[in-house]
Amino acid sequence: MPEDVPSGGFPAGSGVFPVGGVRLRVLEGDHPFHLASREAAAANWQAEITANPALFNGRMVFQHRLSFFDGIVVGEGYLVPYSTFLWWRRQPGGAGGFHVFGFPVIVSADGALIAVRMARHTANAGQVYFAAGSLDPNDIVEGYCDIAGNMAREVFEETGLNLAEAESDGRYFATYSGRRLTILRLFRFSLSSAELLERIAAHMAVDEEKEIAGAVAIHNADPTAHPYNRAMFPVLDWFFAKTR
Repeated sequence: MPEDVPSGGFPAGSGVFPVGGVRLRVLEGDHPFHLASREAAAANWQAEITANPALFNGRMVFQHRLSFFDGIVVGEGYLVPYSTFLWWRRQPGGAGGFHVFGFPVIVSADGALIAVRMARHTANAGQVYFAAGSLDPNDIVEGYCDIAGNMAREVFEETGLNLAEAESDGRYFATYSGRRLTILRLFRFSLSSAELLERIAAHMAVDEEKEIAGAVAIHNADPTAHPYNRAMFPVLDWFFAKTR
């Protein structure tokens, strides 16, 4: 296995903290974890697609170094096959790299959070979380990851909602736990939760990819209300504490 690369500067615990900027550089070449794990990742991929033949081994950005100083997230990563990432997810403590992904927090006019439930053929089947996806080649602009672009693309692909129609103050927040960095931004729509769910349902009726099995409106921080992805818990606590 490659030499483990520690992170630095992230706040202790898994709560939400403000972020002043994000600079995630994408390097040429191969991620050290990918080079050291190709055979194991390939074997694991065969097991993964045997259980779920719909999985697609596309490329995604996987961080090699990640730090947080003076309010700025700085990272260096590489494009790796999705199979490498799935193998990394099985490593104790996330050793070998870091996963960074955007979480567009959609807020309805009546104060609910709008999340999606992932379809059965996806890697996170049945889990509920904000419409999101790993950074991929579509999100690289002049050698750096475009977090805002990733958020807009993933939300539109999965739900049909246009983040340009929402209000946002442009601020980023984040949570960090287990070598996973979740980058948040609030998007407030003028539509009610019922209206947003109706729009998403209309999109699902014509969406060919069908990545999601539905959408939900979240009205409180109850961790048992849905089968949440673990990245949701600190966000729910933070958001609903702010609105009480």
